[in-house]
Amino acid sequence: MLERRASRCYTATMSDQNLREAIKAMMVENLMLKVSAAEIRDDMPLFGPEGLGLDSIDALELVVGLEKKFGVSVPNSDAARQALATVNSIHDYVLAHRH
Repeated sequence: MLERRASRCYTATMSDQNLREAIKAMMVENLMLKVSAAEIRDDMPLFGPEGLGLDSIDALELVVGLEKKFGVSVPNSDAARQALATVNSIHDYVLAHRH
């Protein structure tokens, strides 16, 4: 529980760009990506061949990472589809749903 509170406090005090960087770092670490956080553009599609190329397993890992790192849950696949489209959409989702 302490970790969750710390995460929520952490996101509450972050600047927009710092939150985006934290999201990218979480993605690289949790998904074991072969690209660096710096190579992930904020508006890059995360799924599909035209973007980062993530798959459904990666989506599950992202949802778990958002819960652990930022204290934000994604309730269903429709919400996930919208929230996990880009780093910008994850950023906006975290800001809108943090407690």
